[in-house]
Amino acid sequence: MADSMRENGQIEVVLFDFGGVIAEEGWKAGLKAVAEANGLDEARFLEAATDAIYATGYLLGKADEGSFWNALREKTGIREEDATLTNEIFDRFLLRSWMIDLVKRLKAKQMTVGILSDQTDMLDRLNRRYDFFKWFDYVFNSYHIGKGKRDISLFDDIARTLGKSPDRILFVDDDPGHLDRARKKGWKTILYVDRDSFFKDLETIL
Repeated sequence: MADSMRENGQIEVVLFDFGGVIAEEGWKAGLKAVAEANGLDEARFLEAATDAIYATGYLLGKADEGSFWNALREKTGIREEDATLTNEIFDRFLLRSWMIDLVKRLKAKQMTVGILSDQTDMLDRLNRRYDFFKWFDYVFNSYHIGKGKRDISLFDDIARTLGKSPDRILFVDDDPGHLDRARKKGWKTILYVDRDSFFKDLETIL
């Protein structure tokens, strides 16, 4: 699979989203658990949390975690302490070992591999637990770069940093909106739905 990718000279870089692709989706699953524990509508609570993480600036490294949780408490009435709420999310980000194996195989074939994720400093803490950054050439985290995937200019920034033509970059994400913006900038994309369809789509592109 990776051999053919190198031979056709097209895809040179593969970037992966973290939650929902490299790892199980801890953000949504954790927030749903918090909503259930507080008797709140899950969809509305998830929407409120997403709004709060952007509004406070926490996602882009402009505020701390406490500011985010305080804002969400004000919007929804939840009462748990920060550490309790964080752990509901943190502990659900479980690495998919088969995905890490794929990353290793791509890297062994001289492919450039990276993470492109709208994440907070929680990603750094997850790396301290699982030690997975070492398998990637790049880790692009919105918390550190100050820009998220909602901003279409991010994809130009990343291509310049990589020094690659956009059509040589493949991006795997579970969010259709992020992928649509990437495609508009000339990137190749795969919408992650499940393991089987992912490998079929990967083989098609490669």
